[in-house]
Amino acid sequence: MNTKKSNSQAIGKYIRVSTHKSRRVLQQIKGKNYNEARLILEFMPYRVCKTIIKILESAFSNISQQTNYNINKKELIIKEAFANKGPILKRFQPRAQGRAFPIQKPTCHITIKLETI
Repeated sequence: MNTKKSNSQAIGKYIRVSTHKSRRVLQQIKGKNYNEARLILEFMPYRVCKTIIKILESAFSNISQQTNYNINKKELIIKEAFANKGPILKRFQPRAQGRAFPIQKPTCHITIKLETI
C-alpha cells in the first residue's frame, strides 16, 4: 500500500436542516472509520442522516479519484465533520385579525473530511 496519507473533503451546501440538528449527528461519526460511520448513519432515526450519507459517499469518491489505487474503506477515517450556518429563509404565516407571524427556515453547510490511515 501507499504510505503517503491522502486527504479529501466533500461539502453539502444549503441543506434545509438546522445546524444544531446536523451537528448532533456529525458528533457521532467524527473520528470513526468509513464503514462504521456509514453503519451508524444507516440506523439513526434522523432525517439529516440520508444527506450526510450522500456527502460521505462524495468524499469517498473524491479520495478514490485523487489516488490511482483502490482504497480500503476500513483504512479511511473521518478526520473532521462539521456544520456551518447557512442563510435563513424568512417566510410569513398568516394569523388571526390580519397579523403575520414570521417563520425562519434555517439552512446549513455540512463539511466532511476523510483521511487514510
